[in-house]
Amino acid sequence: MELMDEITNAAWQAARVIKAGAEDRGALTWESKGTSDFVSDVDRNAEHAIADWLLELYPEATIIGEELSPDEVILEGMTFIVDPIDGTTNYLHGYPEYAVSIGAYDNGEALAGLVLNVPTGDLYTATRQGGARRNGEPIHVSSITDPALALVGTGFPFKHLEYVDRYMSQFEEVLRGTAGVRRAGSAALDLATVAAGQFDAFWELGLSPWDVAAGILIIQEAGGIVTDLEGNPAKPVHGPFVAGNPAIHGWLLEAIHKSDNRVDLSRSSGNKKSKS
Repeated sequence: MELMDEITNAAWQAARVIKAGAEDRGALTWESKGTSDFVSDVDRNAEHAIADWLLELYPEATIIGEELSPDEVILEGMTFIVDPIDGTTNYLHGYPEYAVSIGAYDNGEALAGLVLNVPTGDLYTATRQGGARRNGEPIHVSSITDPALALVGTGFPFKHLEYVDRYMSQFEEVLRGTAGVRRAGSAALDLATVAAGQFDAFWELGLSPWDVAAGILIIQEAGGIVTDLEGNPAKPVHGPFVAGNPAIHGWLLEAIHKSDNRVDLSRSSGNKKSKS
């Protein structure tokens, strides 16, 4: 429990930085890291706040963060994988869908995960073999088994435009087979939403370790499944992810494969099937 307490404290340290920046959002300077991919000093300062807190307590730990150490790899020993603001574009526009995400790993095994919805204060947490919670109350993936009743979350491949044709074919397949598809702009929150049973499934083609490091464990502890496109158990790596309750996860994988079989994936390297 001490580990969860400390990553929770670290997340709230970052949230204070994020909320302070939001009070004068118009003064923030946007920097572009790539196509439609932005960063601000608030992202960096929030990540510093998390790193400072955790390294004071775990000085031998490695911090892998989107802004300060994006090229780090998971090493042996204690590792914290951090996204200080998942949904930066939402944050910069004042759209209330962004989060702090922290995953704690030891020798590659997930020990704890946390996603803090900063605008609402909702806190999603999980510890290995300890279950998943929202604001301290147990949560579980949905029990829906009929895809026609399912609500599915997704993320657009805005950083990887070479995936667009492939993604749009998948989107059409999923849209035609479900009750609806939603895109809010924060993968960490989307995964937490699956764990809480509000989304029945989720998929995205181009995610990063800090997007999913916490959400993988939260969904697993809530009774759900997270895999790559081949159905292999998910790891915090760069690549595509499919998540959901057991029934809809399986249907979604099949729908993606059905779509991919119709698309010429050889047109560009980005449209080849991804493996993580």
